[in-house]
Amino acid sequence: MSRRLVIILGPTAVGKTEFSVRKALEYGSPIISCDSRQIYKEMSVGTAVPSAEQLERVKHYFIQTIPVTSTYTAGDYEREAIELIGRLFEEGHDTLVMTGGSMFYIDAVCEGLDDLPDGDLQLRKTLWERVDSEGLESLVEELGERDPVTHSRIDRKNSQRVVRALEVCLVSGRPLSSFKSGGKKRDFEIEKIGLERPREELYSRIDRRVLKMMEEGLVEEVRSLLPYRECQALQTVGYKEIFDYLDSKVSLDEAVRLIQRNTRHYAKKQMTWWRRDQAIKWISL
Repeated sequence: MSRRLVIILGPTAVGKTEFSVRKALEYGSPIISCDSRQIYKEMSVGTAVPSAEQLERVKHYFIQTIPVTSTYTAGDYEREAIELIGRLFEEGHDTLVMTGGSMFYIDAVCEGLDDLPDGDLQLRKTLWERVDSEGLESLVEELGERDPVTHSRIDRKNSQRVVRALEVCLVSGRPLSSFKSGGKKRDFEIEKIGLERPREELYSRIDRRVLKMMEEGLVEEVRSLLPYRECQALQTVGYKEIFDYLDSKVSLDEAVRLIQRNTRHYAKKQMTWWRRDQAIKWISL
């Protein structure tokens, strides 16, 4: 019997979690999360982790397993996810469900990554100091010169990804895009299901979800993470804007507006990335 990995992907707030729970129950599969933010233990409200009820209905992997103080890469995820997938197949599953919106993680599982060079902590510190002193746009511009392929695909508002991509370029003398092996052979079939909604509906869902996060205590969650605010995990939408509010740089209403706007931008970036992939079967919800 052939082994199959069904990957359910799509933009943030499209409805992947509930769709995936139904699919997992249909196939008798656990859910392998493929979300680069939900993997962190201390980030739950701002990352919209599955509800307690959803986690109870289906076993999930890679949900809140890594502390925010850890650096976790797509290469780490590839290694651990492929190991888990192999183990679950050996336990008797013939179809497994993976879901998430992290483009690099999904590509790593499907196509594989060459081994990336070890990080250079001193260089990384210098790059983050440059973000503070020169602004992120300066690093984005340098990335465009050193690695135009990654520059065209990366979320250029995501300082964590920009810093990591530039760090790889500087440490290795090679563009990050050259490390994509693009052809590791997997011993299982891969089926990709993309979920989509009309743009206005998706954007409305994003706006409502941000308001729900505020009701559920996003400000309190971010305040509890102030001692760790320099960690890479927290250089992301929803957290950066609330840090600015706590620093009195913006009002709370403005912080909420910026989270909604930046999340919409990220959703657009996700769809642009996946539209290039002819293997994805799209379903309109």
